[in-house]
Amino acid sequence: MKLPSIAVIVLSALLALPHAAQAADNPDVAQLGQRLQALDADPDTRNVAAYERLQARQAIAALAAVPVRSSKDLPAALQVARMRVETAEIAARTALTRREVDRLDRERSDLLVEASRRDAARARQEAERLRIQAQIQAEEAARLREQADADAAARQDAETVLDDVAGAQAAKLRAARQREAELARREAELTGATPPPPKPKGKRP
Repeated sequence: MKLPSIAVIVLSALLALPHAAQAADNPDVAQLGQRLQALDADPDTRNVAAYERLQARQAIAALAAVPVRSSKDLPAALQVARMRVETAEIAARTALTRREVDRLDRERSDLLVEASRRDAARARQEAERLRIQAQIQAEEAARLREQADADAAARQDAETVLDDVAGAQAAKLRAARQREAELARREAELTGATPPPPKPKGKRP
């Protein structure tokens, strides 16, 4: 519960009149009033626990209104005033603690957001690194496949050339043997001799 600041000031001034009048006769009034004034003077607590501080002022005013010599009403009024002042102090400290907790919660939220941003940035960087690595590996695999295909084609061409060369040499050897046999036959016809038997075919070089 919050009261308008002007109304609180006016009401505090009105309640302080009997307090000032009786403070000299009752030291408890002065002590409790000083504790309440400490809350009002502190910039951290002057704007919190307004309702509790108002109740404490009313209790102090009621205590100040009790004659010091009245042993019947004074203890009860003193107890109420002390409880009200203590309640105001606790309420002020609680408000400050709650304010600090809220501030820490905001800082924590900000830190979590910043951490999430950093984690997201690191995740994006890692994903980009993995993408580039996968691309490099794919390009290397494609290059190796192309090299393997080129090597296989070169081997096939070499084998074809070797087969062609071997076939050409065999054909030349057969032709040479045929010419040799033809020459031997003609020589035999001219001399009337029996032509020598053909040489056995050797293995293919």
